[in-house]
Amino acid sequence: MKVINPATEQVTAEYAEHTPAQIEQTLQLAEEAFGQWRAVSISDRGSLLKEAAAGLRRKRDELSRLMAMEMGKPIAAGEAEVEKCAGACDFFAENAASFLAQRQIQSDASRSYVRFDPLGPVLAIMPWNFPIWQVIRFAAPALMAGNVALLKHAPNVPGCALAIEQIFADAKFPPGVFSTLLIEDNQAAEKLIDHPAIRAVTLTGSERAGRAVSAAAGRALKKTVMELGGSDPFIVLADADVPSVAARAAEARCINSGQSCIAAKRFIVERAIADEFEAAMVAAMAAMKVGDPLDRATQVGPLARLDLLETLHRQVQRSVEQGAKLRLGGKRRAGKGFFYEPTVLADVRPGMAAFNEETFGPVAAVVSADDAADSVRLANGSRYGLGASIWTRDIDRAQNLAGDMESGAVFINGIVKSDARLPFGGVKNSGWGRELSQFGIYEFVNIKTIWVK
Repeated sequence: MKVINPATEQVTAEYAEHTPAQIEQTLQLAEEAFGQWRAVSISDRGSLLKEAAAGLRRKRDELSRLMAMEMGKPIAAGEAEVEKCAGACDFFAENAASFLAQRQIQSDASRSYVRFDPLGPVLAIMPWNFPIWQVIRFAAPALMAGNVALLKHAPNVPGCALAIEQIFADAKFPPGVFSTLLIEDNQAAEKLIDHPAIRAVTLTGSERAGRAVSAAAGRALKKTVMELGGSDPFIVLADADVPSVAARAAEARCINSGQSCIAAKRFIVERAIADEFEAAMVAAMAAMKVGDPLDRATQVGPLARLDLLETLHRQVQRSVEQGAKLRLGGKRRAGKGFFYEPTVLADVRPGMAAFNEETFGPVAAVVSADDAADSVRLANGSRYGLGASIWTRDIDRAQNLAGDMESGAVFINGIVKSDARLPFGGVKNSGWGRELSQFGIYEFVNIKTIWVK
């Protein structure tokens, strides 16, 4: 497994894949660990998770630099990611006991109640774009619920995968409670799902990966949570403050250098302000600083891999061929590194690549709408349904429109984000199930009814 620094295109590290024998040994250890871990009190689990949070904070600089080297994340964004992970650990350590407390339910019994029991070893297949956060947001609630975790991370971030395993080891989690499996072959990972040790699977990844993993899990009758792609709409109504909203729009499009499932991608603007917004958006995107991810001033780093850059460029080219107007960027930056210039496409319509597909990079598609109702129609005219935002001075109107949006979350006058306190997930081809909050912790438990005569 070779690590290629996306800013320099140099191979910086190599890791040996785990052998079938090592994988089998790890799975057996996880099974054994589950039998012990489920008996550990929630209070004691929480103490260990607090230690993991402290370890994340101690290693913030090391982890943020590792992310920059492996997948190109700007260093300041990496530091924020590590702190967010530590905060999520603290949140679940402090709240899992109340989330998992028995619930009394009235029935024909003298007493009936529900308890929440762990399922067992859960396989997490995770992506490279938030290589620490995606793992922690699954692991923190799953471990607090009494499950054990096995991580199959993206092959371009093996250092991050091993670093997370070390965080839990340093926090004195028992061996086998959290394990990393270094597996590059996706088909080999899919075979893991059928292993009798695995009780459930969670995936954050592409729509294509979701189809493959959910099919394998379906054949094996394993519970799944799928957090897949997104083409989030950013609706701007005619009464919005265009200059300030355009600045937030550029920020929303360039989160993680544009490589985020919940980054805003389709900017749907009422026609009355479309020209003004387009000009402001071009100016805001042009002002984004592209450069070395280790430079604290950098806002947009490289894309994580060459193939991702090439895919993004083809989507831009196809959109222009289909009639979109290129207002800014539209090409790879000269020199070393997988850098793509911040790009704005105007006159984007349904049927174009920039409208129909998920664009993973700093490419903004501006779409004109006749009115608010047409904005919602265009927003819903996607096979994805992860996040959405509405920007307006009329909060009541926005809340009414939010009820018609086909997405897992709608943010009003704010950039879509994940938060340990709020459920996170999508509908349609963006997946199913929820992560984070009390709703997320219930995904990998047996909600067990107890009935007493």
